Amino acid sequence: MPTTFRIKRFNPESESPHPFFQDFEFETERADTILDVLIKIRESIDESLTLRCSCRGAICGSCGMRINGHATLACKTKVSSLESLDGAIHIEPMNNMPVIKDLVTDMGGFWEKIRHVRPWLQPSGPEPKTEYLASPESMSHLTGVMGCIMCGACVSDCAALEVDRDFLGPAALAKAYRFVADPRDGANASRLLDLNQPSGMWDCTRCMECIEVCPKNVGAMERIMTLRAKGIEQNVPSTCGSRHAEVFADLIEQKGRLDEPMLAMRTFGIGNIRHMLSYLPMTLRALMRGKLPRSGPLHLAIPGIDRIRRLFRHWRTRS
Repeated sequence: MPTTFRIKRFNPESESPHPFFQDFEFETERADTILDVLIKIRESIDESLTLRCSCRGAICGSCGMRINGHATLACKTKVSSLESLDGAIHIEPMNNMPVIKDLVTDMGGFWEKIRHVRPWLQPSGPEPKTEYLASPESMSHLTGVMGCIMCGACVSDCAALEVDRDFLGPAALAKAYRFVADPRDGANASRLLDLNQPSGMWDCTRCMECIEVCPKNVGAMERIMTLRAKGIEQNVPSTCGSRHAEVFADLIEQKGRLDEPMLAMRTFGIGNIRHMLSYLPMTLRALMRGKLPRSGPLHLAIPGIDRIRRLFRHWRTRS
């Protein structure tokens, strides 16, 4: 029985340069990948279908695209592993990048952000006579992040990039972590100061999409959280992001629950009335839908708060 593949098409040189979906019915083998199918469609049905591919072994990252709503590599996605949506398997170009044609996107912005984090070692001190050495133990934790193949899947599905095109994105921040955590690098302070700027490490919304879609298990979000912790340890200048993390922990320690009004006031600063008032419409919508906390306006400490405070004291002595 043939499978229907619903492919998003776009040709900027056509008379009507607007994206549209085109269905292809195709007989597949059990071992066929999405990339196999796309190549067969191009070779036997529609030679104008445009896609990017190279190694066909999940190494080069060229064939990144969205399949059934999530970014992945077409070469490692078997048709037999997918369920049809509305009677078809949906194939689209990656999100958060301009589309050049059909399934090919312009990754210029992606590479620009990678270059922004200075992805090369910047050692300090005198230059060694032979090479910069690092013990296996000090480098073992970087194995995962160094496995990144720059496919852009994490960037495609990043929720923060949907609303802020200037956000560095998970790939660039994971690459930044790779050098901040490298014992041979001597530019940690300047790197963290740069990442502390707006659209940097504090703008990740922790939606976990980068974790879900990464074909190499780089764990970009986890690396971003570590960058934040390193920034706080090195006393980077206070930002809304760092204050939010510190105030969040302090409120949990003091009350055992989250005090949202106090979190907002202490994060943005009580004097920043104009910024806080901008959230009033959202607060009213949340109130109408019963989304505000039921703990009451005083947000008193929960029963047994001493046990939570004891956990914080124990954590401080261990760290």
